[in-house]
Amino acid sequence: MDLGIKGKRALVCAASKGLGRGCAEALAEAGVDLVINARGAEALEQTATAIRDRHGVAVTAVAADITSQDGRAAVLEAAGAVDILVTNAGGPPPGLWSDWDRDDFIAALDGNMLTPIALMKACLPGMIDAGWGRVVNITSGSVKAPIPQLGLSNAARAGLTGYVAGTARQVAPHGVTINNLLPGIHATDRAIMLDTGVAKAQGITLDEARAQRQATIPARRYGTAAEFGATCAFLCSQHAGFIVAQNILADGGAINATL
Repeated sequence: MDLGIKGKRALVCAASKGLGRGCAEALAEAGVDLVINARGAEALEQTATAIRDRHGVAVTAVAADITSQDGRAAVLEAAGAVDILVTNAGGPPPGLWSDWDRDDFIAALDGNMLTPIALMKACLPGMIDAGWGRVVNITSGSVKAPIPQLGLSNAARAGLTGYVAGTARQVAPHGVTINNLLPGIHATDRAIMLDTGVAKAQGITLDEARAQRQATIPARRYGTAAEFGATCAFLCSQHAGFIVAQNILADGGAINATL
């Protein structure tokens, strides 16, 4: 399928690896020029080179912490006017309700709610002026089914979801869509980290921990960054203009819900 976005320009955050890279690769395959961001300069530049060589699109790499004000300023200056924005940032650490104080919640809100809001506020005016734009926020399945040990993430991402629900309907008349893409477990470094923790806690092998988690997913496997990226690219396409303010799960059926 031709996504109809060849020649568009996209800003993809946290794109050096994992789900962010999957989104960047899928957009590049559709002919989209990229500005990609991550904190690690070496991995980011390697990703930029690989995408340029594979897809022949322009790729600008900006190493910066997107959750900091200075980092955002640097990325936005390099990006200029963009047609597509994909927000993404690592989640706050797990713990118990009794572990967290005000500073922990402020940090979580900064990273997973206020950062994507700031990026949208910076990019939406240009999209509105152009009469076309796409925003996809990579959030979490926890906004559909809260994860007890991820209270910080649950709170911050739920706040972002509420913001998007109202904002998306305000910008939709201008040809701009905003949607959230909610990942379950995918075969990324984060899955390895989680499975390693389970393996150590239970005294089992990494493969056993992975098999144990996969058994809880109806698809009986982890997702791939490539298929997650393809879903993101479709939401950014010309074909998705009537999809507005949605929270789309990509979790292999792991969350047992009717809606």
